[in-house]
Order: sequence, then C-alpha cells, then structure tokens
Amino acid sequence: MREKNTAKRLFQYALLYKRTILIALAMLVVAVGAELTGPIIAKKMIDEHMMGIETPWVEVVSQDDKSVQYEDRLYKRTSYVQETDRIGEAELQLVQVGRAFYATSEYVAFDGERSIEGNILTISQGDNTASYEVNRISQQELFAFYAPAIRPIIQLLAFYVGLLIVAAFFQYGKSLMLQKAANRIIQKMRTDVFEHIQRVPISYFDNRPAGKIVARVTNDTEAIRELYVKVLATFFTSIIYMSGIFIALFFLDATLAFITMLVVPIIVLWMILYRKFASKYNHLIRTRNSDINGMINESIQGMPIIRSFRRKEQTSKEFETLNEEHFMYQNKLLNLNALTSHNLVFVLRNIAFVVLIWYFAGQSMTAAGVVSIGLLYAFVDYLNRLFQPVTDIVNQLAQLEQARVASERVFELLDEEGEEVNIEPLPRYEGNVRFDGVSFSYDGKTDVLKHISLEANKGETVALVGHTGSGKSSIINLLFRYYDIERGKITIDGMDAKDIPRQQLRKHMGIVLQDPFLFTGTIESNVSLDNPNISKETIKKALQDVGADRFIEKLPNQYEEEVLEKGSTLSAGERQLISFARALAYDPAILILDEATANIDTETEAMIQHALNIVKEGRTTFIIAHRLSTIRNADQILVLDRGEIVERGSHDELLSQKGKYFQMYQLQQGKIVAEVG
Repeated sequence: MREKNTAKRLFQYALLYKRTILIALAMLVVAVGAELTGPIIAKKMIDEHMMGIETPWVEVVSQDDKSVQYEDRLYKRTSYVQETDRIGEAELQLVQVGRAFYATSEYVAFDGERSIEGNILTISQGDNTASYEVNRISQQELFAFYAPAIRPIIQLLAFYVGLLIVAAFFQYGKSLMLQKAANRIIQKMRTDVFEHIQRVPISYFDNRPAGKIVARVTNDTEAIRELYVKVLATFFTSIIYMSGIFIALFFLDATLAFITMLVVPIIVLWMILYRKFASKYNHLIRTRNSDINGMINESIQGMPIIRSFRRKEQTSKEFETLNEEHFMYQNKLLNLNALTSHNLVFVLRNIAFVVLIWYFAGQSMTAAGVVSIGLLYAFVDYLNRLFQPVTDIVNQLAQLEQARVASERVFELLDEEGEEVNIEPLPRYEGNVRFDGVSFSYDGKTDVLKHISLEANKGETVALVGHTGSGKSSIINLLFRYYDIERGKITIDGMDAKDIPRQQLRKHMGIVLQDPFLFTGTIESNVSLDNPNISKETIKKALQDVGADRFIEKLPNQYEEEVLEKGSTLSAGERQLISFARALAYDPAILILDEATANIDTETEAMIQHALNIVKEGRTTFIIAHRLSTIRNADQILVLDRGEIVERGSHDELLSQKGKYFQMYQLQQGKIVAEVG
C-alpha cells in the first residue's frame, strides 16, 4: 500500500511539470521513429536495389537511366517497366553462383541450392530440381546492371542521414526537457521538505540527529532526482524504443514479432524478483547513510570535546563500524546486480537469436522466395537494437529501487504532522500569563511538570530557579507551545494558548538562550533575521541598548561585519549581546531569558542588567537563572523541584523562609549552612 502511495505521489510531483514532460516525450517519439527507420531503409536497399538485380528483366523500346543494354537489346527490371514501353514477352534473369553472375532467358521458378556445370545452372530445393541454360556475364556488364540502382541507393542513404540528424536534434531536446523537468521537480520537493521541517513540532527533533534529517533533504532527494533524470528517462526511452521496434517487427513478420514479445513478461517478472531482494539492502543502505551523516555532523559539532578527551581513536572506530556495514550492504547489492543485469540480457539475446535462426532456417526456407537477405538483415538489426533498451532497463533497476526507498523516507518526513501556518495579524497582547494546574509529560508516562500554577502580569519579572531537571525549561517550552498540554490550562490575556495560532503566539515573544545561535550573515542580519519590518535604526538601537556597540564599532565592517556559522569568530559574551539585541528588536510583549547571563563575564552582566531594567518596562519577563544574584530584583521567584513549585515569593521573602532557595543562595555565596553539603 505504501509503495502504491509513494508511486502516486511521485507521479503527482511529475504532473506539476507535465507540459515539459509531454513535450520531451513527443520529441522522443519523433527521435525514435526517425532512428528506427534505418533497418527498413537497409532492407529496401538490399532487397530492391542490391539483390533486386536477380529479379526478372524485360526487353523495352526506349533507353533511359533505368535501362541496360545487353547483347544489343535494352532491358529494364519489371518493377521499372510500364506496359507501353515493353516489347513482347522476352525476359532476362540474373543468377549469382559463388562470386560470378549468369544470365538466362528462362523464368526461374524457385530458389534453392545453386550449382553450375559449364553453361547449365542447376537449382535444388528438397525434391525439386530445375536446370537452366545460362551465359556468364562480365564484370563490366554486371556494373551496367547495377547502375540503375546507384542513384536510389544514394537517395535512401541521404534520406537516412537526414533522419539521423533529425533524431539527434530531438534526442537532445528530449534529454534537455526531461532533465529540466526533473530538476524542477526536485527543486519543488526540496522546498516542500525544507518548509515542512519549519512546520513540524519541536518534538520531532528531540530524538533525531540533525545529520539524519539533513540526509533526507539532500541525499534522499538527490536519489529521487536520479529517478526522474536517469531512471524514468531511461524507462520512457526504452519503452518507446521497444514499442517502435515491435511495430517494425510486426510490419516485417508478425509470427516472429509475437515470439519476440515474450521478452516483455520475462523483464517484468525479473523486475518483481529483483525488487523483492534489493528492497531489503536498499533500506539498510539508506539507513546506514543517514547514520553516517548523523555521526559526521555530531563529530564536527563536538570536535573540541573529541580532541580534549582524546576520543579520536574511539570515534574513528565507531565511524568505521558504520562505514563497514554500509560497505557490506552495498557489496551485497552489487553482487545481486552483477548476477542479474548482464546475465539476463545475455541469456535473452542468445535465446532470441536461436529462435530467429530456427524460424528462418527451419520454417521460412520451406517456401521459395519467402525469406530475403534484406528481411533477415532487418530482423537481426532490430533484435540487436531491442536488447539495448532491455539492458538499459535492467541496469537501472538498482537506481529505481534506491530512489523508491529514498522517496519513502522523504514522504515519511512530509507526512509528519506539521503546525498549521496562520498569517492573520494578531494584535500585540498585554502579556498577562497564567498557568492553571498544568501537568505535562514528554513521553506520556513520567510527568516533568506537576500541577503548576502561576501568574505573571504585564511588566512583571518572574524568575524560575531550581536544580537541573526541575522543570524550568519545560515551563518555557509550554509557554512557546513547542508542546501542547493535555492537563491544565495556559492563558495569555485570558485567551487559551491552544486557541492562539503558534506563529501568532510566538510573534510577540522574544527569547535569549544560554547558548545563543547565530546564522551565517552579518551582525545586522542576525539581529533582524532579515525581517523587512525591522529598520537599520531599530537594529542599531537594540545593539546600543544592550551595549554591543562597544565591540561592534571596533570591527572593520562594524554592523556589516560578516558572521560565520554559529558565530564562531565572536566570543560567547559578544554572541549573547547580539542575541539580546535580536530579542529587543522584535519588541516582544513577553521576554524569556533562559540562563542568558550564564556565559557572560561580570562586567558584561552588569551592562546587560542595566539595559534590561530599561527594556523590561511594559513587558512580562521570565528569567531562568542559576546565578541567583541576577534575579534579586525579580517581582516573583518560583523555586522548582522535581516538576513542582515548592516555594514562591520575592528574594527577601524566600531568604527569610530559610528553605531550598535559602540553601541555594548560601551555597552560591560560598557560605556553609548546617546540614548542607
């Protein structure tokens, strides 16, 4: 069922560019038709012009370019003669024996084995024997009999050369159009996949390495491109080519054409059997390829750790294991291909020629004049041509299977449920946030948040503190609707967060992470994220508000300074300042600082704290912090432990309670508390 659905979806993508594909197929039909006229033209040249010299000649009155003078008389082949030009019933017939030609005035009734003794020609066929009185003709006389055929032969050759030029032109057009359509299809598919990645829930990325997802967007779509460019082009070409050959074979001899068509079900059966065995290997190959991509990506990201902890050898061994498995499955598929493709075509070709010899030698030779050299040549030529597309089809089976598996993987990603995109404008909300009895589990089994209730009003700063794993980041994830809750309720300005489209909900939120992510581009583009609604003045003001202008103005290109991937040329503090400016430039109603000052030195922290005191005005701010000194002025501090709020209040209130917050604060201040540590 999945296989049919995959084929249907691939076909639907192809329909997007059906006009280009149909033009390419029309050009292909013309090219194939022009090319396949070759054997028929050759048959006509051999039978009618080269071997046609043995057809009866009759005496005629007038001389022209088709008449031949022999023994003071003019003769023409019967196919060239008009009744008004003919003289009586006198006939002449040429017969070849060995390399010599002989002329007889008698009608040769049948053909068979020829022998000559003196001036007597004997023809034997089975029980039939006939003798004729003949005269040997000279080489000069023979050339005279061939002369009328030279011009038609040249004309046929010129016509065929013209057809080959036409075929070459249309083949070029076909290839160009099909590849253009294929590239467009894959361009569209890659765009769809990339856009869908932007829409799938954050949970999709939790257990999937980035390298594996990248493999689907790049490697798998490239395999599908090969499907359209090579595989389908080969199949289309081969099917049309084979159809043209079968039509020509039926035109020449219907019985043998029917016998030759047995090749088609054999190929279909072979494809079914091949796919049955190849599918397993291709799935494993694509999976290992994704694993390799994932490991490479992970190794590059973690190269400093690998070097620092001397894990190079272990990492290399892990990679070699994956690489060896990939090689093993590739080798098995290669063995399967080697055992099938060439052997199949070789066997079919030999069987076809055995049938051809049996048919012509054992059947056609029983009747006089049924088989001509031209017919035999045309059949041999068409059979040779027939097995080229057969070879092409069989050789592309491996690529077809790889593309099919890759298609399943790409469509599996596209079938992931995505977030609905809503571009309707939502007025900037006030920022009054309320959690009412919220419980949440990532895996559906273990709750990471339990009965969380909190309220944050416009302009307030709420700090979330607690040990690692206490649920601080999970609260922010739910606020951003990275995940949806099933128990409890989250409201913003009284509106249920579930009823607000995710895009509009996040439009009025800003976040600064502990490890900020910068994109390749410039400092300006990293603040605005290329949003046309954010002016350069707004960008500069945001950077100045957080104090980033102090280091930016020392850079060669200042605000236009190039930023490499992840901002590797900037310090952690500088990246964090740009991240702060990004959040401020979007003027959010709700600002989230997720341990945003953890990687910043004391001087930079003081500068940011001063900036935040300004920009927090009129905004609801959530701060996740380990360094309790940064949240002393928070309006409300929530202490979490194992997914529950165990304490809440201001800094001074919590210290006076001498609970968990008090213990955490004392530890950070370097003081010893009784029964702690």
